[in-house]
Amino acid sequence: MAKRKKYSAEFKAKVALEALQGEESMAQLAAKYGVHPNLIAKWKNTAKEGMIGLFSGKRKQQANDHETQIKELHAKIGELTVEKGFFVKGLRALSHARRKDMVDSKHEQLGIVRQCRLLSISRSTFYYEPKGESLFNQKLMRLIDEHYLKRPSNGSRQMARRLRRQGYNVNRKRVRRLMRLMGITAVYPKPRTSTGHPEHRIYPYLLRGLSINRANQVWCSDITYIPMQRGFMYLVAVMDWHSRKVLSWRLSNTMDTDFCVAALEDALAKYGPPEIFNTDQGSQFTSLEFTQTLKAAGVRISMDGKGRWMDNVFIERLWRTVKYECVYLQEFETGSQARETLGEWFRDYNEDRSHSSLDDRTPNEAYQGEEPPILKAA
Repeated sequence: MAKRKKYSAEFKAKVALEALQGEESMAQLAAKYGVHPNLIAKWKNTAKEGMIGLFSGKRKQQANDHETQIKELHAKIGELTVEKGFFVKGLRALSHARRKDMVDSKHEQLGIVRQCRLLSISRSTFYYEPKGESLFNQKLMRLIDEHYLKRPSNGSRQMARRLRRQGYNVNRKRVRRLMRLMGITAVYPKPRTSTGHPEHRIYPYLLRGLSINRANQVWCSDITYIPMQRGFMYLVAVMDWHSRKVLSWRLSNTMDTDFCVAALEDALAKYGPPEIFNTDQGSQFTSLEFTQTLKAAGVRISMDGKGRWMDNVFIERLWRTVKYECVYLQEFETGSQARETLGEWFRDYNEDRSHSSLDDRTPNEAYQGEEPPILKAA
């Protein structure tokens, strides 16, 4: 492709002046200077308009307008800089997976490199495709999950010892990585060895000493790991603390914020807002998306202390029940199969499972405030 020729201002002025003199035709000037006739005509008109402005006072007005435009542009640049800083700060609160999904590879004006820079992720993050866990690791994850339900105080060291006693040659590093992938940690008081996201606020625990005696007074939520025939998924549920009713739930193949917010919004739409919402300090629940949804609904936010699984005990019990009665009896092949089976289990749990702590009422009956059943005399 031929490189576009550039002309100096002096050359343009000389050719335009000769064109204004009218001594030679455009074709002659074009042949004389090697410039296209249309370009010479454009230079001529530009020179004519400039001279008219020079004698009519418009030049000064144009200069003033130019200065005004420059000031307006500087103000706009400052405004956009502030807005960009606010935008980038909010984006950093999102997970890498969510920011990666925001990149549009077909965008006509912004390339992938520029989009990645704006989203504060590396280009390699966008192109990276994670490898799935091996069948051996998936089997280990299921065994870890089963043992964790029985002894949640066991950490990666004790878990690795138990697996080796069962005949699996694994070290602590592998077990620790798999536990992190599953989103589980040993629950016991320990020094502060981990910190939350620097942009996320941690809220105080509001349930200590609180008498919870009615529906929609306190809701709680948590995430657990669901093994599949190949791979694994994550389950989040929203539960009413008083009645134990599961208000909503979602299943996802990534442990991000979106499916937690979707479950929360579904519960709010169906049952209205609670007074208090309690969770652990997981990044999904401390994220701006999740907490802003609660604040917009006028809900007070409560969070467990670190390593305090008893602060959210009822939903922890729910996980143990759903896994032993549903998940471990199945080998889910697809997410749709898992959703269908879990949906049936949660319906049965809410409608037919009575609780002694609820005076033998089901979660639905307790949530609706129905009287305990009266036993008929023999």
